[in-house]
Amino acid sequence: MPPKTKILREDIISTAVEIVRNNGASALNARAIAAELGCSTQPVFSNFATMDELREAVIGSAETLYGYAVTKEQRNGGYHPYKAYAMAYIHFAEDEKELFKLLFMRDKSGGDADGIYDPEVIRHAADAAGISEESAEFFHMEFWAFVHGVAVMVADGEMRPEDDLIINMMTDIFEGLKFRFGGVIL
Repeated sequence: MPPKTKILREDIISTAVEIVRNNGASALNARAIAAELGCSTQPVFSNFATMDELREAVIGSAETLYGYAVTKEQRNGGYHPYKAYAMAYIHFAEDEKELFKLLFMRDKSGGDADGIYDPEVIRHAADAAGISEESAEFFHMEFWAFVHGVAVMVADGEMRPEDDLIINMMTDIFEGLKFRFGGVIL
């Protein structure tokens, strides 16, 4: 009898991410993963105590992919880091619709809603608007409501404006908020 192929934890996670990417989070289950890997469900439950544990690993992997998208947008150098962060968010919604939905359109009422107040993002907002970091928290919350709305509409297929239109819309909102918060008007 040939030796059994060992299914690694990383293989399960990457397969699970592909299932979510292609079919949405609701398609994620042990049978679907096993079918993709050509094995039974036993390796899934040998590596993960529960499906919730596996979902958290998938979320972690999706967060890493999103982090790469932000870094790539910021390295392109076409925008201020704060604007690049917003553009990366919208591009991620377009390019990775289902992973975006998993990360940013799931119920976070259980205490996972702190991501909007990332200190680095707040510093970028303060720098871009010419305001204090304290003021930048509320500034960012208001600006991000717009960015998130656009991204959700893109992820749901309701909207797909060109980057130039997104930038113009974002600039209008940003400049209006800068005026409201007494920041530097360019």
